[in-house]
Amino acid sequence: MSTPLVEARGVAKRYGPTVALQDGRLTVLPGESHALVGRNGAGKSTLVTILTGLQAPDEGTVSFDGEPAPPLTDRDAWRRKVACVYQKPTVVPELTVAENLFINRQPTGRGGLISWRRLRSEAADVLATWDVRVDPEARTADLKVEDRQMVEIARALSFGARFIVLDEPTAQLDNREIERLFTRMRALQESGVTFLFISHHLQEVYEVCQTVTVLRDARWITTAPVAELPRPALVEAMAGEAIAERAAVRDTAPDDAPVVLRTEGLTSDAYDAIDLTVRRGEVVGLAGSSASGKIELAESLAGLYRPTGGTARLDGERLPFGDVQAALRAGVGCVPRDRHEQGLVSGMTIGDNATMSVLNRLGRYGFIATDRRREFADELIDRLDIHAEGPDQPVSDLSGGNAQKVVMARALASDPRLLILINPTAGVDVKSKESLLSRVDSARDDGTAVLVVSDELDDLRRCDRVLVLFHGRVVAEHPAGWHDHELIASIEGVDHGYGISPGGQPRTPGRGERGPGG
Repeated sequence: MSTPLVEARGVAKRYGPTVALQDGRLTVLPGESHALVGRNGAGKSTLVTILTGLQAPDEGTVSFDGEPAPPLTDRDAWRRKVACVYQKPTVVPELTVAENLFINRQPTGRGGLISWRRLRSEAADVLATWDVRVDPEARTADLKVEDRQMVEIARALSFGARFIVLDEPTAQLDNREIERLFTRMRALQESGVTFLFISHHLQEVYEVCQTVTVLRDARWITTAPVAELPRPALVEAMAGEAIAERAAVRDTAPDDAPVVLRTEGLTSDAYDAIDLTVRRGEVVGLAGSSASGKIELAESLAGLYRPTGGTARLDGERLPFGDVQAALRAGVGCVPRDRHEQGLVSGMTIGDNATMSVLNRLGRYGFIATDRRREFADELIDRLDIHAEGPDQPVSDLSGGNAQKVVMARALASDPRLLILINPTAGVDVKSKESLLSRVDSARDDGTAVLVVSDELDDLRRCDRVLVLFHGRVVAEHPAGWHDHELIASIEGVDHGYGISPGGQPRTPGRGERGPGG
């Protein structure tokens, strides 16, 4: 066996009484894609901060190519060893690609001034070397997410690093973008680049990785070749117990149940002539690619945008558009697509975040009854099984799964007649996902009309029926019990005259957890 490119042994890290990592182990061989998986709070992020030189371990060792890791103060040495591409880009959006590639190390000419000609030329050479096909003079903010990620990878490679950590790189990508990322990863592997791949989408591990390491409860659990670890065994290693499969088909809302939401001819730049209904106690899914218009449609119904035509009625009353507060008062609750940017106020507590949509119920004449708010927040924490110290804990302290539960708690706090969920389980672990989806079942049982917009097949399995949008129009409807390949074919446009993959068959990516939508 060759010398490991990266090796961590017996790594431990504590923050006061909190043990963030107790027995971190990792052995990554040159040229492989190595998956690091585990539930939120398993220790993955802590291990990454140690592997990238942001923190020193309290115990244990880290080595690169058999040599001890550099001192934390030698940042240039760390940059030559490793880089991390995070879910949120770290590029400066208003700078050009070339400026981002050489930020703080711009080539200079006479008088110490920046040589813009050399900067553009050297940036073009770096991009060409690693086959990153973007314009070095393009403003980075104008790039697609996948291209921004490749710019970050190229920047790391330009320092000499050949070990790249990809932290949830597919979270904001649709299926085609994911496949392009994986193709680029494979090409870079052939050029001698090694990846540590972190994802909650386990099928992606099977698609792109050769080896997987599992952490659980701050400890190393196992490292195994991906081909030798079936998915049920991987889930069990992550969760510490077997996760039972849920039945895909359940009792659906009766045909005579009253219609809660009805849209007629709803139209905007992103979607066209949308007619749909959601009945009391019914869960309807919206699926489609990133360009399908499904998210824009849901956000319009939640009050974020104003359509250019058509109508929507909630229990017979016109639904207000372009006014989130008015939509909330009308009976719409929403879990937005990005909990960081749209769902949470990070500087506030769990209680503040969970109750901000119902402050009018917690006091009179503009004054909030503190005890009543605390009591209400405690009820929401119990109802959503949020693992926290209490309502006064900062929401920024929570893991991704518990933070998403706070967003869900706020959406449910107002007892909405229509609940809109946009990518409700994005970036959460297996158990948190199951807990969040159980809230969908509870809402159905309570008679709430639910609209689920998701890229996750497991989210859509909870639905009584799934509508597929393609280029802004509803092109298919699948009742509960659909097969993966049927839904994927509709999303890809292969079953309604929009083309098929080479060989004449629908190309199914095999994602057990994730569909090809964006």
